[in-house]
Amino acid sequence: MSATGTAHAAAHRSGGGGASGGPRHLAGTGALLRLALRRDRVMLPVWVLVLGTLVVSGNGSIAALYPTAADRAVLAASMTANSSLRALYGPVFGDSVGALVAWRFGVFAAVLAAVMSLIVVVRHTREEEETGRQEMLSAAVVGRRAPLTAALLTALVANTALALIITAGLAGRGAAGALALGLAVGLTGMVFATAAAVAAQLTESARLAKGLTAAVLGAAFTLRAAGDAGDAAGGSLLTWLSPVGWAENLRAFAGDRWWVLLLPVAAVLLQGLAAYELASRRDVGMSFLPARPGPAEGRLATAGALAWRLQRGGLAGWTAGFLVAGAVFGGMVEGAADLVGQNAQAREIFQRMGGAQALSDAFLSALLGLFGMVASLYAVGSVLRLHGEETSQRAEPLLAAPVGRLRWAAGHLVIAFAGSVLLLLAAGTGMYLSYGRDPGGVLAAAAVQLPAVWLLGAVAVLLHGAVPKAAVAAWAVAGLAVAVGWIGPALDLPQAVLNLSPFGHLPKLPGAAMEWPPVLVLTAGAALLVAAGLAGLRRRDLVTA
Repeated sequence: MSATGTAHAAAHRSGGGGASGGPRHLAGTGALLRLALRRDRVMLPVWVLVLGTLVVSGNGSIAALYPTAADRAVLAASMTANSSLRALYGPVFGDSVGALVAWRFGVFAAVLAAVMSLIVVVRHTREEEETGRQEMLSAAVVGRRAPLTAALLTALVANTALALIITAGLAGRGAAGALALGLAVGLTGMVFATAAAVAAQLTESARLAKGLTAAVLGAAFTLRAAGDAGDAAGGSLLTWLSPVGWAENLRAFAGDRWWVLLLPVAAVLLQGLAAYELASRRDVGMSFLPARPGPAEGRLATAGALAWRLQRGGLAGWTAGFLVAGAVFGGMVEGAADLVGQNAQAREIFQRMGGAQALSDAFLSALLGLFGMVASLYAVGSVLRLHGEETSQRAEPLLAAPVGRLRWAAGHLVIAFAGSVLLLLAAGTGMYLSYGRDPGGVLAAAAVQLPAVWLLGAVAVLLHGAVPKAAVAAWAVAGLAVAVGWIGPALDLPQAVLNLSPFGHLPKLPGAAMEWPPVLVLTAGAALLVAAGLAGLRRRDLVTA
């Protein structure tokens, strides 16, 4: 049965296809929720536990670095006075340990919760339709709204667990403030979960749905950064236009403005209603923004050309984003270095992230390390496009032609690994344009992130090739590496923990001496993992669902 016919049949069994309807529209939601939680039984606990633990660990770290009220007051005043650091972390609204934890980790925890949520919702909505699994499920007694409801409930379970971990872990600093921070992070995740639900109705591919939601998240972070850079009180209109800014302006441990929670709650409700309305007006597998048909006569002579056609739009968007972000953050280097130089504890944090060289170099190195971590997410997503092509059964007819599996995979892998080079060079170029010093050193510092990026991309190749059912776990591996590398230095975690991230082994350029052994070891490790993954791909059967 076709997708359209199946959808109409399912709608008929569940009480009609309109936006209105009774509980029959939700028939099967519980079973689909259990299925989603079972499928994500590894990925979601890793995301939630790692992110929650890292935020909670900031409690002890901040208390150890700033043991007295006077130390904390000096830090709060100095950080709030600098527009560059306000753009990066937001203004400091209080000088208690809890308020400093919320300042240092609140924005980034909210962003990572949003990333987790958009991945989960798209995975259990548009990706299910793209692979054909939803059509089979709809042939059973499954209500029209059940798949979307189950996906949103899965995101709600994850964000609730994350909020509870943060609340319980920081309750010793004040139960109200801990609850405020937990709700700020969890509700930000739900805002982008419902945004992803809307995107999944509008687009025809899971990749595009993730890309659109990620672009909204990037715009929200940029609005918040621009607003905070211009207003130390957090009252800028730009900040209030951003869901990430709402999390910040809840002011956990610094007054706890509970009324701000009405904004994310309203956004969740409105976006959720929009997603349900859109879902009721389309057939399974269809979308409101269908992909444009190609030319009547094919122009793609090779599998690599097809891979380029499929991924060029995403690569262009990522490259433009890295170039702009590099220019924005490059302009912060001098101001941040001048300020941090007046604070011994803050200087230690940046030197753990960027090395013991001059502060401007350490800050630049730390920023480029962050770009490397984000680039690793691009690499993983680009590699997993292979998995999407295979599970959606688009790879099978291609491989039925005289196209070998290695040739098919090579096109996507070249874009993934070479594309990450382009992204980091774009970030380095943007930084040089705004920083204006030593272009060779800045570009070298950007390029030295590549072995760690490639290693995480290679993990995705290995999982897809050898254990395709666990391919999605590559996101959890990348998320763990990013979380440890991003937040770990500020928590003063032991070196053994920091070494869990490949970024912890890289030389701290610019300023520090180049160390070739870790670069070569990481590169060789990436090559071996890619080879093992491709060997597994050659031997196994194709995944069809």
